[in-house]
Formats: sequence, C-alpha cells, structure tokens
Amino acid sequence: MAKVHLTTTTGTKIIVEGSPAEVAALVRQIERDVETPKRVPTGGTSKSKRQRQPKATPINLISTLIDGGFFKKPKDLAAVKVALEEMGHYFPVTTLSPSLLRLVRRHQLRRLRDEKGKKWLYTR
Repeated sequence: MAKVHLTTTTGTKIIVEGSPAEVAALVRQIERDVETPKRVPTGGTSKSKRQRQPKATPINLISTLIDGGFFKKPKDLAAVKVALEEMGHYFPVTTLSPSLLRLVRRHQLRRLRDEKGKKWLYTR
C-alpha cells in the first residue's frame, strides 16, 4: 500500500493511502488542478447579491431631480428637458410630458398654469 503526504499552496496537508496506481492517478489529478486553478468566489459581490442601479427611465431621472431640490421653484417642461440633458440623458418632450403627469398623479409633483395660462409649471 502506497502512502503520500501532500501540502497544497494554501497550506492544507493531505495524506493519501491506496494502491500505487490509485495514488499515482490522484497525484496527477491534483497536479492538473494546481496547474489550472479554478476561480473560487472570494465573498465579493456576485450577480445575485449586487445592488442594481435603477434604470435611467424618465420617471427615475425626474425623481432624482425632485430629491435634489430642482423643483423648489416652478419649472416648465423645457427646463426639465434641459436639466436632464445636462445630466447626459436626452428625451423628447413628448416622452417627458406623460412622465411628469404620472408624477403629478402620484403626488410627487404639483402642476400649475403660468400667468398667461398657456404653459404648465411643475413644482414640489
């Protein structure tokens, strides 16, 4: 019966006992695994545990403007469009208008008419 004492790179000690053919096959297997190390999770963030950024939808982006105090003073639709473009997000006015209306219906924004009664202004 053959007996082999092995120590891995991590310091783990392994004792293998068996027939010479079994021991030789196991040693070859271990050497092959050492040459091509497998990726072991290190406890970092995996896909399932990683916090996902919310998608850059118009409603989410306008909500960040609300949280940042952008709507302390009444703003029109064009001002919202310019603010989003400054953040690097380009949306047509026809996309922003329904998004602002949804936020009004959720009571996150208020909607007022301007003095001339032609434009809607949005405020917190």
